[in-house]
Amino acid sequence: MPGAKTGCTKMNGIGNSLAVETRSLVKRYGSFTAVDRLNLRIERGETYGLLGPNGSGKTTTIKILCNLLRPTSGEAFVLGRRVGDRSAVSRIGYMPQETALYLDLTIHETLSLFGEIYGMNKAEIEREEERLLRFIDLEAWRNTTIANLSGGMKHRVSLACALLHNPELLFLDEPTVGVDPELRVSFWDYFEALRHRGVTVVITTHYMDEAHRCSRIGLLRQGRLIAEGTPAGIVESAGCRSLEDAFLALARRGDARET
Repeated sequence: MPGAKTGCTKMNGIGNSLAVETRSLVKRYGSFTAVDRLNLRIERGETYGLLGPNGSGKTTTIKILCNLLRPTSGEAFVLGRRVGDRSAVSRIGYMPQETALYLDLTIHETLSLFGEIYGMNKAEIEREEERLLRFIDLEAWRNTTIANLSGGMKHRVSLACALLHNPELLFLDEPTVGVDPELRVSFWDYFEALRHRGVTVVITTHYMDEAHRCSRIGLLRQGRLIAEGTPAGIVESAGCRSLEDAFLALARRGDARET
């Protein structure tokens, strides 16, 4: 796995037990605030789910943590490094919500390209490609160009690219959209196996059954963290029967406090 872990207890102001930390993180687009004073502390080895409706700040937060967007203010750290420190790049995997693949390359050529970008040697790329194509059930499509794949297949290839270099920290933005139910269950079994190997997974999802498979979740609304904890703990503290009901109840309480 690229990037050996350090034995230091603190690095750049972040505790070494944390995979992700944000401090009063803000992202504005003109008068619109996409992320509003967000404070996150995600332990290494957690599967942490970010839940919220469209426009709640989930994707913006992920892009900031992957150094694809600059925050307006506040601080963000990943794997003990301030976001922007290139030394952590090879230890992070990112699967975007939108497919970001070269349409004229085959699946094999795509994985080979990503492997070279990650600094993997030929033998490593071949070994991981074989394993991942079997996992995403696209072995028979290995030499098919990306342009000729369905949307769901492209999504699977995008996930394979994020997993290829065995990252320590994995950011997944809606990874199971367009994936059939059976494969979706398989994905989550794999994410659970990653957690047992010590990999930290930060995932955004709209599916409540997926949220229940996370170690902890953060509920986002209008860029603000309105609740955080285990799924069962949030449901109990809100006095509701389901996570969906808990989210609605917590959102209404927040609206009442602001009026």
